[in-house]
Amino acid sequence: MYVIVGLGNPGRKYEHTRHNAGFDVIEMLSQRHSIPVTRHKCSSSVGEGVINGVRVALARPGTYMNLSGQAVVELVNWYKIGMENLLVIYDDVDLPLGRVRVRARGSAGTHNGMRSIIYLLGRDDFPRLRLGTGRPPEGWDLADYVLTGYDTPEARKIAFDEYALGADCVELFLKEGVEKAASHASQNSIKENP
Repeated sequence: MYVIVGLGNPGRKYEHTRHNAGFDVIEMLSQRHSIPVTRHKCSSSVGEGVINGVRVALARPGTYMNLSGQAVVELVNWYKIGMENLLVIYDDVDLPLGRVRVRARGSAGTHNGMRSIIYLLGRDDFPRLRLGTGRPPEGWDLADYVLTGYDTPEARKIAFDEYALGADCVELFLKEGVEKAASHASQNSIKENP
């Protein structure tokens, strides 16, 4: 069993904002593989199914972003998985829009949801998939920036393609492991924004 967790904030007002990129990738996987993410358990919305012959639980924490660790710890304990079978998907302002990065482990960087997860798990040796949002424009507050959506058709198209690549990388992670997924992300990310 693998647990794939997409980070975001619950509620309509946060739908399709930069900070909910993880939720959007979970939604893509849900649609691609006919796995409804509608059961409520472990402080999350969860759907169980099979992707590439592997049993998975897709999860969207129902906690707010800064409390993501609470839901992730509950999911890890419920499914009794090792860290190598947990994949966390989240937005990253330190990557440009269009860039996807997969790593086997690492720090939380500037992301409060990841800080919560690492703090409550007591470790950082689990795979993660980061989706670039780019930095806020001059004069923008970081919180305001990540809690807004993409404001141009071009940016929305890049974000959609980025999330689709993220979903592809999750599928590859399940089939061939974190290194193959990382290589695919690196080779297929948009290198320069128009």
